[in-house]
Amino acid sequence: MFDQERLADPGFAVVPVTERQMAIDTLVTAFTADPVVRWFYSDPWRYVGHYGDFVKAFGGQAFDEGSAWRLGDFHASALWLKPDSELDGDAIVAHFEATVDPAKLDDLLAVIEQMDAGHPPEPHWYLAWIGVDARMRGRGLGNELMQRCLDIVDAEHAPVYLDNTNPENFPFYERFGFRITSESQHGACPPLYGMLRDAR
Repeated sequence: MFDQERLADPGFAVVPVTERQMAIDTLVTAFTADPVVRWFYSDPWRYVGHYGDFVKAFGGQAFDEGSAWRLGDFHASALWLKPDSELDGDAIVAHFEATVDPAKLDDLLAVIEQMDAGHPPEPHWYLAWIGVDARMRGRGLGNELMQRCLDIVDAEHAPVYLDNTNPENFPFYERFGFRITSESQHGACPPLYGMLRDAR
């Protein structure tokens, strides 16, 4: 459970468009050891130079839609897509084509296609990204942010879906009622897992 003594005022708030880079920077620090992300951006220069822009392409519309949230001074941030929101597949593919090692591109695009097919057919919230600044881990911030966000999205009584790129995170998501519903994997790309939380 969240330790209020470690962060007395969690400062949960919507991230305005003008502060989106700070939320993205938090996610960049959070995913430095992620198995899937660091497979397709294995070179440090690729990760540092391109991962933040990938976050913008893959879920960045959350800033415009008012469904990007943070805790504290961007100690943790999350980008959620509303049930009527859609990812821009063409922009995502174009970004990968311009930034990913060509030897990995076909495997990655095959996985992205599988990911898309794994989404539930009914309208649902999609958690594109959630992460805690690497310096702030172990303080319960991920739990606090997830619960605050779910308190909001559950008001629409829609399912919630995410793609988990790190098996170590299974216990975290399962605590909130997510279960594995699909697996996406191709070639040398590590597997990632679709996880669904039924409407509440």
